[in-house]
Amino acid sequence: MEKSVSAAYTTSPALLNPKPFSPKTPNCYQSYSTNRRRSSLSVIASSSFKPHTLSSNWDVPTASAPAWMPKFEELDTTNMLLRQRIVFLGSQVDDMSADFIISQLLFLDAEDEKKDIKLFINSPGGSVTAGMGIYDAMKLCKADISTICVGLAASMGAFLLACGTKGKRFCMPNSKVMIHQPLGKAGGNATDMSIRIREMVYHKVKVNKILSKVSGTPYEKVEADTDRDYFMNAWEAKAYGLVDAVIDDGKPGLVAPIADSNPPPKTRVWDLWKIEGSRKALKNMPSEDNLLQNGHVGGQEGEDELKKEEPASA
Repeated sequence: MEKSVSAAYTTSPALLNPKPFSPKTPNCYQSYSTNRRRSSLSVIASSSFKPHTLSSNWDVPTASAPAWMPKFEELDTTNMLLRQRIVFLGSQVDDMSADFIISQLLFLDAEDEKKDIKLFINSPGGSVTAGMGIYDAMKLCKADISTICVGLAASMGAFLLACGTKGKRFCMPNSKVMIHQPLGKAGGNATDMSIRIREMVYHKVKVNKILSKVSGTPYEKVEADTDRDYFMNAWEAKAYGLVDAVIDDGKPGLVAPIADSNPPPKTRVWDLWKIEGSRKALKNMPSEDNLLQNGHVGGQEGEDELKKEEPASA
């Protein structure tokens, strides 16, 4: 009891911040401190002489600690995806991103080598050596690595997409895939330039051989196609052998409406396929609602109707 009274007395605001003494009011200081001590004694007496702190909500009725606080790792989407064995490559392929992807692949493979690892790719490409490091880590893992293209998989991104486990390489319906030869610069004296050029040619041949092996496309065709930027849509990438299936393939509600029931032909200009022509031909393009009602059937009948139309002026 004495300890509690002394604690309340020493923590009194009147003693911490005493009022200046005035001769006109000689008893003001004494009455103020006496009232504060009495109120402190009443608080202690009503609490059954139990010690109180701010953490136990003493004299702070609005301060209440939550019953559950999420951990820091639970707020990180990367860790949340990693728990589902999902690795996401959503940036350029450089040394930093490659180290991050490699560490995640090795961790998931060591955790359970019998469960698949899903690698989502949305990357414009980047360093060839960094991409080769990820490729070697993928081949080192005993677990199957399923690759899924979302958005764009270009250059080394397309290379990693094609290097997934056979039969488990997928592409979203509106994604793009692009392959080309390695890019680089050579400067300095003639000897240094020849060394750099020889290294670039080595990487070009190496990448083309691996692409030919994983896709089943002849090496000569891969070499010719990668001479310049070669863009493909999801179905073209499937026909090329870079992926095994298109996710939600055959559901027109998930893709842009097209004027034919067959997948688009192998062409580099997918966005302009069946769109070129006169303005009147563009107006006669079937809408998405008509495609859904007709079971996505069109083609020859629609082309015959367009032939009967009079040519529109430019």
